[in-house]
Amino acid sequence: MIEGIRRIQELMERENYITDRAIATTVYLAMELGKPILIEGPAGVGKTEVAKVLADALETRLIRLQCYEGLDVHTALYEWNFPKQMLRMKVEEDGALAADEKERLIFSEAFLFKRPLLQAITEPDRSPVLLIDEIDRADEEFEAFLLEVLSDFQVTIPELGTIVASHRPYVALTSNRTRELSDALKRRCLYLWIEYPSFEKELRIIHAKVPGSSRELAAQVVAFMQVARHLKLTKVPGIAETLDWAVSLMALHQDHLDPAVVVETLGCIFKDREDILSYAGPRIEQIVSMITALPPEDLASSAPQLLTSVAPGTRTEP
Repeated sequence: MIEGIRRIQELMERENYITDRAIATTVYLAMELGKPILIEGPAGVGKTEVAKVLADALETRLIRLQCYEGLDVHTALYEWNFPKQMLRMKVEEDGALAADEKERLIFSEAFLFKRPLLQAITEPDRSPVLLIDEIDRADEEFEAFLLEVLSDFQVTIPELGTIVASHRPYVALTSNRTRELSDALKRRCLYLWIEYPSFEKELRIIHAKVPGSSRELAAQVVAFMQVARHLKLTKVPGIAETLDWAVSLMALHQDHLDPAVVVETLGCIFKDREDILSYAGPRIEQIVSMITALPPEDLASSAPQLLTSVAPGTRTEP
């Protein structure tokens, strides 16, 4: 088992997803037990990336169902191609086919639009990775329907009968906790919470995703982001903002943080006007000055002191 977990971690990191033992263990168990993973955590911490990277690591197809309010069964499962059916009926008007033969013809797979759930169940070659993204945005009625699919990985289409998955998909559901999910859904899944990364992990992410960034700039960017996540912000920046900012600073030929450039590029980090107005100026300059005063190798150990020095206007939990 330990070797299997280590193998999963190696496969994911080979795809430049900096993981940890908890993530690798959950993915390994989900694959061994054939159970879905419910991944929750703050926005922007890499929940969706788990499924994408797993598909790449396994060299299999990623099938994504993006959830939203009002998502219904037909949009997620299947729809009939009515224009094509009507055209075929028109062609067969003067044909020799009996009525029941015509019905079997137009209600065949050739006239079926396969939506993500049916695509995952009917994948012919190997188990795909099915990503059900932001399940908390879907209605409770759709969540109830999903329970049946996740239990047996089979669906019944009245005109075709019951279709059973020949290759059981690997399933990952993500949630930003905009609403509480049902206990019935949680019971069917393994649970994984992904938190904002530690200093060391985020630094590894930058080095993996932004090759060419200097050691000094990468360490200072991470230190700033670790502090920023404890500010009283409307929208807390995630890993995507870290990477966008690091790339932007490199595009501006920066090899270290400069207070003026940081203020000019706050739109890479803060995605709310009030947040920018609240912190642009002396408060940001204070944070940058504290960070740049320390050598890069000391920033990780100095993170707690940096957080307490930013008061007032900090919070204890990100």
